[in-house]
Amino acid sequence: MENIDLDYLKERLRQALDEDLDGGDVTAGSVVQYDHHARARILAKQEGVVAGTTVAELAFQQPGPPLEVRLPVRDGERVAAGTVLMQLEGSGRTILQVERTALNLLGRLSGIASLTRRYADAVDGTGVRILDTRKTTPLWRDLEKYAVRVGGGTNHRMGLYDMVLIKENHIVWAGGMESALRHATDLIRTQSPGMQIEVEVQSQEELQTVLGFDVNRVLLDNMSPDEVTRAVELAGHQVDLEVSGGITLENIRRYAETGVDYISVGALTHSVPAFDLTLLFDQE
Repeated sequence: MENIDLDYLKERLRQALDEDLDGGDVTAGSVVQYDHHARARILAKQEGVVAGTTVAELAFQQPGPPLEVRLPVRDGERVAAGTVLMQLEGSGRTILQVERTALNLLGRLSGIASLTRRYADAVDGTGVRILDTRKTTPLWRDLEKYAVRVGGGTNHRMGLYDMVLIKENHIVWAGGMESALRHATDLIRTQSPGMQIEVEVQSQEELQTVLGFDVNRVLLDNMSPDEVTRAVELAGHQVDLEVSGGITLENIRRYAETGVDYISVGALTHSVPAFDLTLLFDQE
């Protein structure tokens, strides 16, 4: 799990479990003996790509007596329905206390990885890279972007701090496209020369203006495939081109074949269906 701060992750997991437990599991506490030994399995109920196994493992290690956790599959593997993703042995009460939090996270991350893989497969052979966006769950962005990478996608900027992205509202506040570009390029190239600069455009005219400045990438916003094709011809490889807005699995191949470099898809994280999972106890 590269680029993940494990100490910060453990703290978030403790907070997530505290949200659910708030002092204790009254159901398990009244039904399951504290020292009851149990074995359980987490199963995939659909096919897809797994992400978040280590996260779920860390969740099960947070409260109560330690559990023995085995991971028959690793993040990034494609699995079929019925595949065992995790095997647990130890305190039955601990397993019950952590079950929902672990399944929520594993299901969320595997859902992102699975959908990303579908988009990546749809553009296979074109050279286009699938990007995520900042439309992520607050405080869990690092994990959701990790799941995008696991699924075969590429991360866009992690936040507002690591890339300049001049969009419509910035242009309005700056007093126009040329003013925004002039201020940004003068400042960034002087103070942070290695930082990437990207600019959103909504027309061929705006693209022509941007091409006169020292920028790295242009975001073609809500353009049709024909409009994107014309933009590719106009740019002539002077900058990288990214397409965003209205991208679906049904039309992404058409956009990829225009010759752009990137396609960003907000749906990878903002509206992805959770991967279907279940936890079952072995009968003893």
